[in-house]
Amino acid sequence: MKYGLQLYSVRDSAAENFEEMLSSVAKMGYSFVESAGFYDRTAEQVKETLDKNGITLCSTHTSFRRVRDELEETIAYHKAVGCSNIVLPGAPIGTAAEIDELVEVINRAIPKIEAAGMKLHFHNHSKEFIPNADGQIPHDELATRTKVNFEIDTFWAFNAGLDPLELLDKYADRVSLIHLKDGIPQDWNDPDSKAIGKSLGQGKAPIDAVLNKAKEMGLTVIVESEGLDPCGVDEVERCIRYLKGISR
Repeated sequence: MKYGLQLYSVRDSAAENFEEMLSSVAKMGYSFVESAGFYDRTAEQVKETLDKNGITLCSTHTSFRRVRDELEETIAYHKAVGCSNIVLPGAPIGTAAEIDELVEVINRAIPKIEAAGMKLHFHNHSKEFIPNADGQIPHDELATRTKVNFEIDTFWAFNAGLDPLELLDKYADRVSLIHLKDGIPQDWNDPDSKAIGKSLGQGKAPIDAVLNKAKEMGLTVIVESEGLDPCGVDEVERCIRYLKGISR
């Protein structure tokens, strides 16, 4: 099975030398990547570096502001770099007014994105599954009021108390990309508790079960590991070693 990498995992190395970082993750065995910014590189520069290292850009995390205010430029960049999946990594969802704006932006953007041969996805954290200030479950609002695709971050769903496998089944017709991530969930009864990210196999998330489900559904699996322990490259190398170990 081929695996991708969310480049936020190696944000420390990417900020220092984007090209060297891409070379490193390609050598580890990642077949494709998902961006978390391009560090002022042009689409042509990014495409050249990807081609040089034999990897592709499967998707990008593109800010809500860019989708709302710079959609034409965003589409053009994606065409130039050869990427057909635009992912909203999050957006303001704390009130009904914010949800209304997000829904309006998504519904306005989807026809233009699809006309360009691309897809728009929304990436969840945990808060999308928890009532906002106006009592809405943001993820439910997006599911019923838009046709956006979902990039399910399986750890953040797990952290919210959901079964990620059930969530994948629920949105099977709207999911093609997932984040495979491990960690220790927060204690929601403790206001000071926070989720702790871990390399694959070192946390409490159902990594193996999620991976089997992803294989069954034919999903694109994107690894994310956020801890920079002790640096991003070391952490994502542990992740790919884990995946190679369980695939034997």
